[in-house]
Amino acid sequence: MKSAHTSIIAGIALMAAGVLLLLDLLGILDSAAIVWPLIFAAVGTAFVVLFVRSRDNWWAAIPGSVFLGLAAVILITQLWPGPAAYGAGAFLFLFMAGGFGAVYVRERSNWWALIPCGVMLTLALVVALPPAWEGMPVAAVLFLGLAATFAVLALVPVPPEHRPGQPAALAGQPAAVPRQPGEAEPARMKWPLIPAAVLAMLGLIFAVQATALLTASEYFVPVLLVLAGVTLLVYAYRHRTGGHHKVHGA
Repeated sequence: MKSAHTSIIAGIALMAAGVLLLLDLLGILDSAAIVWPLIFAAVGTAFVVLFVRSRDNWWAAIPGSVFLGLAAVILITQLWPGPAAYGAGAFLFLFMAGGFGAVYVRERSNWWALIPCGVMLTLALVVALPPAWEGMPVAAVLFLGLAATFAVLALVPVPPEHRPGQPAALAGQPAAVPRQPGEAEPARMKWPLIPAAVLAMLGLIFAVQATALLTASEYFVPVLLVLAGVTLLVYAYRHRTGGHHKVHGA
């Protein structure tokens, strides 16, 4: 059965190559413009087939997405030169993001795949930005996209044996060692909130500078301190008012 499938695939590939060469000789189609995209697409499809056939082949989604993305980029740049080719690189990052996303969907313990997935999506957005957007706007999109990546990661429940920094014994812990209540249940990780907050702060700084709301970056810290003070005063007022209401209600 496997040999029959191989013969079918090889026969189709040879027929396609022959048709392309004939079209090239007759001047109907420039086969050189689509030969490499077809080769990359064929290799990428082979990896996708491996990914679909077995759950253990989750890794195949990554190279498959890379080859399919390369095929899309080459095809767009050769068939539609000009403005369309400027943002063609975004398709490579989109396909790679889809590959890493498929790795996570196939095996939820591969939470790490969400990080490169978000990074690839952010890079796709950066590449697709208009040429006039240079400097601060690009930096703002980049840092805010990375911040959103880690924020999403903080919302994903992860089993304890797959969390970073957990003892290896949790994965195959003997029955004699007691576990805490709820220890084996999936829970959300808190550490991604730290890089998310830092990256979001940097992204907001670049966004503010890009929109010319502040004339210089040194004004950002004083304004931030004032806003933080107002927030604390509002919180204290609401807390005190709520406490009075509770006392009177009692």
